[in-house]
Amino acid sequence: GGRAPRTGEAAEPRGEDSVPAADGAAQADGASPSSAEGAAAARHAPPLPARPENPPADDPDPVTALLDAADSDSSPDAVSTSVFDAVGVKFAPAGKIYVYDSLGARFERGEEIIVDGERGPRLGTVAVTTHRREGAAPARHTLRRPTERDRRAASRGAERAAEALAIARTRADELELPIKVFRVEPALSGNKLVVYFSAEARVDFRDLVRDLARQLKARVEMRQTGVRDEAKMVGGIGSCGQELCCTTWLPEFVPVSIKMAKDQGMVLNPTKVAGQCGRLKCCLVYEQSTYAEMRKGLPKVGKRVVTEGGEGRVVEVDVLHQRVRVSLEGGQFQTYPAGQVQAKFPSQKPGAPGGGAES
Repeated sequence: GGRAPRTGEAAEPRGEDSVPAADGAAQADGASPSSAEGAAAARHAPPLPARPENPPADDPDPVTALLDAADSDSSPDAVSTSVFDAVGVKFAPAGKIYVYDSLGARFERGEEIIVDGERGPRLGTVAVTTHRREGAAPARHTLRRPTERDRRAASRGAERAAEALAIARTRADELELPIKVFRVEPALSGNKLVVYFSAEARVDFRDLVRDLARQLKARVEMRQTGVRDEAKMVGGIGSCGQELCCTTWLPEFVPVSIKMAKDQGMVLNPTKVAGQCGRLKCCLVYEQSTYAEMRKGLPKVGKRVVTEGGEGRVVEVDVLHQRVRVSLEGGQFQTYPAGQVQAKFPSQKPGAPGGGAES
């Protein structure tokens, strides 16, 4: 039990074991044994009351406005402890940003940091500065800023990864496995290697894992990825002459459909609409909303329209320039501004009097 700290009081430093750690995770030296009980109580604390609609304008941390306003004599259960110090970390220049509990430490954007990753300690870069966040703290947390020893270990790991990649490719060819090995990622501890590969179907790679583990004297984990993830990890130059979006800044892939290419008037040729990965280009999504908005009110290709030159049928629509190309009677083709073209049979809503399908 205990009261919530008043404004201006220094809160007791939080130990690493105040956040539920994964099985096998080491606790910090000198951590209090009772911290685990405190962590369990925090997980079952009442939900945080609604944030004030108008927090003080000069409050640098509106998330904790309720804590500051709480009366010292109020019940400890009146204010939840479900607020933690969050920091965003990424492990690749255009990688996904993962949220970790900083355990009260302050990290600035661009700093290198060691975190408690799925495969043990991992070196990353701070993408989002430490800030307060409502909700339950994540199980994973930060460990420390990297030391010179950590940097030397990361450098040795990069050299070992390059050697392991060459060995893995050679051995996969010798075993005649239908896979493409394109990256090896070492653990900071140096006792584990993750081998990334792409394949058209499921592959039995147990012989490859056994041979690599014996030759490299380390635990080997094989991970199969899709062609888009492969392109993101390997990198390259797109048809626009720039580095791939997914390698430089795009953190996550979004669905892309062939309808987007049609709406934007692109030639449906695989060499034109496909990226380096062989899938539809991610950049088709960027302007889709603009095309959808500008297309409103324009006649569709094949519809009959009335122009100053007579009746005709739409053969082409220039969305960006708001122009319509019409095939007139007699085989002539004319291009008109969209405002000078009227539909011969205006569309009506289904069910309306006299409503029907467009011709």
